[in-house]
Amino acid sequence: MHRKIIYRFATIIYLFISLAACKTNNAIEIIKMQCEYLDNPLGIDTENPRFTWAFKGDNGNFQQTTFHIGVATSSELLKKGKADVWDSKEIHSTNPHSVYSGKPLLSHTQYYWQVIVCGNDGKKIVSPVASFEMAKVAATDWKAQWITDALEKETESAPLFRKAFTVEKKIKKARIYISGGGYYEMFINGCRVGNHYLDPGYTHFDKRMLYVTHDVTKLLTKGDNALAAVLGNGFYNCQSRAVWNFEKARWRNRPRLLCELRITYEDGTTDIIGTDATWKTNIGPYIYNNIYSGDKYDARLEEKGWNTANFDDSKWANSQITEQPTKLLVAQTMPAIQVTEEIMPVAVKAFGNKIYVFDMGKNISGICRLKVKGTAGTTYTLRHGELLKENGRLEQGNIDVYYHPEKPGEIFQTDVFILSGSGEEEIFIPQFCYHGFRYVEVECSESVTLTTDNLTGLFLRTGIRQTGEFKCSNNLLNKIWAATNLSYTGNIHSIPTDCPQREKNGWTADAHIAIDLALLNFDGITFYEKWMNDFIDNQRPNGNISGIIPSDTWGYGEWPGPVWDAALFIIPNALYNYYGETHSIEKLYPSMLLYLEYLKNKEVDGGYLNFGLGDWVFYRAQTPNDYTSTLYYYQDYKMMARFAKLLGKDATTFQKKAEELKELINRKYFNQETGVYANGTQTAQAIALYMDIVPEGKQQQVADKLHQVVAENNYFLDFGLLGSKSVPAMLTKYGYIEDAYKMITKTEAPSWGYWVETKGYTTLAETWLLSPEFHDASLNHVFMGDISAWMYNALSGINYSEKEPGFQHIIIHPHFVQGLDWVEGSYNSIRGMIRSAWKRTGNDMITLSVTIPAGCTATIYADKKYTVGAGKHEYTIHSNKSYIN
Repeated sequence: MHRKIIYRFATIIYLFISLAACKTNNAIEIIKMQCEYLDNPLGIDTENPRFTWAFKGDNGNFQQTTFHIGVATSSELLKKGKADVWDSKEIHSTNPHSVYSGKPLLSHTQYYWQVIVCGNDGKKIVSPVASFEMAKVAATDWKAQWITDALEKETESAPLFRKAFTVEKKIKKARIYISGGGYYEMFINGCRVGNHYLDPGYTHFDKRMLYVTHDVTKLLTKGDNALAAVLGNGFYNCQSRAVWNFEKARWRNRPRLLCELRITYEDGTTDIIGTDATWKTNIGPYIYNNIYSGDKYDARLEEKGWNTANFDDSKWANSQITEQPTKLLVAQTMPAIQVTEEIMPVAVKAFGNKIYVFDMGKNISGICRLKVKGTAGTTYTLRHGELLKENGRLEQGNIDVYYHPEKPGEIFQTDVFILSGSGEEEIFIPQFCYHGFRYVEVECSESVTLTTDNLTGLFLRTGIRQTGEFKCSNNLLNKIWAATNLSYTGNIHSIPTDCPQREKNGWTADAHIAIDLALLNFDGITFYEKWMNDFIDNQRPNGNISGIIPSDTWGYGEWPGPVWDAALFIIPNALYNYYGETHSIEKLYPSMLLYLEYLKNKEVDGGYLNFGLGDWVFYRAQTPNDYTSTLYYYQDYKMMARFAKLLGKDATTFQKKAEELKELINRKYFNQETGVYANGTQTAQAIALYMDIVPEGKQQQVADKLHQVVAENNYFLDFGLLGSKSVPAMLTKYGYIEDAYKMITKTEAPSWGYWVETKGYTTLAETWLLSPEFHDASLNHVFMGDISAWMYNALSGINYSEKEPGFQHIIIHPHFVQGLDWVEGSYNSIRGMIRSAWKRTGNDMITLSVTIPAGCTATIYADKKYTVGAGKHEYTIHSNKSYIN
């Protein structure tokens, strides 16, 4: 009785505070309500989920002053003002972000949440009701057991598993929770579960595995049902030899499965069908699969209906219980790898009547869907690549150099389909691999006629949403921007990779150099937070991390070095700048401390670092690696000081060390009289400015020297990946944007224009020139793509503010470059849509139009500096009077 009175009193208080404290604001509405940066997520397992929201409306002066969150077990309760799970009370904050701190959340439970905001106008805004559903909060919540079959890890045929069961009552909802050692394809009653590919995501499997939740209510029926799965090897069980030693990985084993179907009935009872020894197992038509070579599927070995309820599995063996192969089993909350685009070939060329080469028109990552008819045993071989030989046949010489097959039939990026001869059209879609390719060479064992109707390209990537858009009057820049995006999307497969064909590895410098173009173009926070967890699992007890993550043993030591390892700091810092989120900083802080101790033990001559890679794949001018390594060491400490302050810790030690390193670098590498750093390359000059290490009063001198070096090279670039990020940005910052534009819009080598215009590449290449021997030169690397971020930052002028991150305050600083008639840029930030567009209107006049989302402020550089609130702002500017710096 007393509890009821207390509960009703709390409800009255919640209603009074939330609904009566301020009047309703109809001009502003709450949008983009997310839990864990996901829309109404299904299957999270964090005990303290994060809530974020944004605003939309016409009140340009609106600012959030307080918010009040309610979490309940039903949406109806919230609509009545009853927050029976968590009532946050009124919180004074301008930040539309909160972390759950109520009573423990329960597994398998759906919750509903709502936020009520009061603004600086004294009016309230009531959000819609959003939801989130918990998966497995504790390890003990799992009732299923890990299973495998009795075969060895070298067995090439993929294992099949199935379980028949009966449903006797009316179903209210059903969820399936799945993890696997290797990839899985799951079925219920013969229907594929979900639209995911290559689940679960790639991790250090012995330390962390991911599981996925699906709503499968509609796939079940009253009466007989069946669960079924086929497992692929993925990175868990690499069976072929390559440079990175994954065939020797400590986690290697025969694929295994953990699956739990939880059915909730209308009467409130539940049933659990989990993997155990009663599941039946066999091998089938997947006779081989390898992440680097491909899938081989023999349709003659199909047992019809094997994944349906009425199949006779009496001849199948029982599964074997096996121990959990990992320490941590956590929910996969990043978007899944999905087919994001279907691509029809633009051309096909026949070489006789058995070989056909298909051109997809652009360089993609993914697989192909083949539709053919034929007699039993007819074999189709699909080989994938980026180039053609002079005779029009496929060329793989630029991408197969690190793959060292030892078994007959192991061919790089090759899928094989053997027909059953059913007389019907047969469809083949590989399930356990992906390739990087523009061209597909299809060879049939029999004479056949193929057309573009027989083959479809399926673009596979992690399904993060696009948030940015850029276009301008110079179509060359549009091509470069499109090629950058295509390269980026072709290199996100649960980790950010260097290339989708040759390596598929999470090279750390590739990712941190590309982080700005990534977060300006795509909503990547969950994707990168997952990858930063991989850094924790990758780190050795002495603090060292490898140059590729994940990795078993390859890439540790001094070879990749500090420039590569800096991703440990740069990516959490970027997530804070773009989202205002400190979660990765908090989680990785101990790893960062350990890593800095590791580097401290590597210092020479009082603080310098003389090991590691530097300005990788430079054109001609090589910048000293000891210079760039020590610069990034300085940046680590500079960022660490920032992180310490954000977390309320003492930053003194980090600030002091950063200042000491700054002094050391300038003493050794800077010529005060000439303004030259190190050996005076474009990268050497620009990166000193980019790192903000130049002594006060000397910045323009260093920038002038940078401009001189560029001009003396006829405005051609001469750098690698470090210069690609720093040279255009620093030329722009110090008054030389016209010169940067000259460099960027060249179409002779070396240049981005040479790739996309002269050579016709649709993605960015690994090297400025492709060697005649094709050695080690992919045509799909994103690490030179920061020029895409430059287009947003410098041309459309969209920039975050480090002082008010997460686009709470926005910097709009466009540059009206000669040679451009108009520019349009947009970015759907965590706070809402930002737009900046300008065009020339004649008589040397320019119109600038800027849109700032509700609840945000901005500094706009037009003819002068303006500080504005939300809404649309327009300016007319004489081109000779535009604000430069």
